[in-house]
Amino acid sequence: MKMIHWTMAILFGMVITSCTLSKTDYEAELSTAIPETTEFEEAFSINSNGYQIRVNALGGTFYKGYNELHFEITETATQEAIANATVTLLPIRTTTNAEAYSCPHSEVVAFQTTDAYYEGYSVFDVETDTDASWVLYLSITVAGETFNLEQPIEVAEQENLNLNMTSFTGNDGVQYYIALIAPVSPSVAENELIAGVYQYNEPETAGGDFPDPSQFSFSEVEGATLLLDPRMPEPNMGNHSSPNNEDLTQEGDGLYYGVVNYTMTGNWTLNFIFQNAAGDVIKGTEVPTDFTPGVEGEKSELYIDILF
Repeated sequence: MKMIHWTMAILFGMVITSCTLSKTDYEAELSTAIPETTEFEEAFSINSNGYQIRVNALGGTFYKGYNELHFEITETATQEAIANATVTLLPIRTTTNAEAYSCPHSEVVAFQTTDAYYEGYSVFDVETDTDASWVLYLSITVAGETFNLEQPIEVAEQENLNLNMTSFTGNDGVQYYIALIAPVSPSVAENELIAGVYQYNEPETAGGDFPDPSQFSFSEVEGATLLLDPRMPEPNMGNHSSPNNEDLTQEGDGLYYGVVNYTMTGNWTLNFIFQNAAGDVIKGTEVPTDFTPGVEGEKSELYIDILF
């Protein structure tokens, strides 16, 4: 099948200019190395109230999309790690017009006994730019004492499109977010596909003093299904798909797991139909299954592009 697709692409490339241009762009993208960062490094640290609070992220950088975050708290005088603190997290982006909003995040950060750090996440949906800035607000309680910290941060562009994300308003009027978490570096094979699916919770009452966490509340979407149809939309790929894919469903850790079968490297589109726990379609449309060499493949109204 792979040989047939490439043969068709070559034939159409001889007679269809748009196909040739698309193929050229496709090859140029493939020549770009995909960054892969696996080590957690310090993004920033703060000394306050007799403690050092160290925040670690992959490569020491916050990226657009899903970010696993590690928090280390040590007593400054003794360098003893603190294991019984309560840590809450609130990322807020404020525009030059003083409009503030947040993004999906873990509100209470859990302590990981084995590695002696607190683990949470933040799904930054926009990079830092000149029109708005991000600040990470932390509230830490140790031995009955609570202190609040804030740290301006930079959110970088996500260069690894295998970790892409999307946000959208569903047919129910709710704001949703889908963020890819794995595979970080796919292979030509059946890959486990992991995503976080979140929703914004409209506040029930007016806010208190800024920043009031009740005004910036998000939660994991429970019991949904992401119907998956991966396609290669490039004209020279002819809307090519693959067998043995599995829809994404939620597991015990709150994340969504499925299988995507990449039969070759290149540009792929993950087309989704998002169904809630009752089976109602919240967002997404079916895509044509026809083989259409020379014509760009149609995408669902809900999709995420990737490249490897």
